[in-house]
This record gives sequence, C-alpha cells and structure tokens, in this order.
Amino acid sequence: MKLAYVSSQKRGETDRLLAELAAELRADGLVLRGLVKELNYTAAYQNGCDMSVCVLPEGPAIKITQNLGAGSDACRLDPAALAEAVAQVERGGLEGADLFILNKFGPEEAAGRGFCAAMGRALEHDIPVLVGVGAANKDAFQAFAEGLAEELPDDSGALRSWCIAVRGVTWFEATP
Repeated sequence: MKLAYVSSQKRGETDRLLAELAAELRADGLVLRGLVKELNYTAAYQNGCDMSVCVLPEGPAIKITQNLGAGSDACRLDPAALAEAVAQVERGGLEGADLFILNKFGPEEAAGRGFCAAMGRALEHDIPVLVGVGAANKDAFQAFAEGLAEELPDDSGALRSWCIAVRGVTWFEATP
C-alpha cells in the first residue's frame, strides 16, 4: 500500500506544503486527484477557521466553512459544503491519476465518512495517497490506515522524494 501522511506543529504548514506540492506536481505533468487548501483565499477570521479548498486537478474551489458570527468559537465546518467537496472529488474519478492528495484527515474522516471511501478507492487502484493529519486525528488515521501509512517529515523535499519513489517515474529526474 502506498499511503503516507504529513503533520506539522506549525499552524497552516501542512496545508501550505500539500497545496504547493500539488501545484509543483501538476506543473511537472502529474495527474492529481483529491483536495488541497486554496492558499490565496483570505480568511475572514483571525483564528484561520475559515477556509476554501480546491478540488484537484483544476477545481472548483469550495468554501467549506460557514459564518457563525464573530463571537462564535464553535466548529465552522459546513457539512453540506464538505459533502459537496467529497462529491466533486468522487465525480472526477480516478482514471489516469498518478497521486491522490488530501489536505486533512479531519473529524469526518475519523468518523469513517468524508473522504475515506475516495482514499480507499485510490489505494485499491494502486494510486498513492498522501494525507495531511493533525494531532487530534492521528490515532483515527492510524486506525484507518491499519498502521500501514508512512509518516513523512513536514518538508517539501521529503514529500517530493516520496512522490518520486512511489510513482517510480523518470520525469522527476529532469526537474530540480
């Protein structure tokens, strides 16, 4: 199984690493499926709990949080928007995909919903899966992965190297 995850102690770092990696890999000609954070989205809240994601390979962008008001400290995740993101990824299919990237294994995935089925299908089709995992959901991710996922450092070079290794392709050799 070609499954790896990355976690970072720095706020927003995992999202940044995966979104930038996805952009690099797409520029190199890889066909990607999955979801990454839209880095140029301007959050309305200082705590960063306002986000838009981009369905790979080319969109659409979907705002997956909802406005609960300035004083709210409740989870802003919009379940309907997340369901739409899952549906968009699943509609895109896996044909010709070189890699599946998911920005976050979150509470929905920890409960067995969200992108679990899409990741499982990618793995069934021998498509490598790279996932961002926060500390709060690491145990749930390990259970999902049955302990078979490789932990990668929060370093762009390490992530890129893993992609090279699991795809076994030579087009990376010409790319710095």
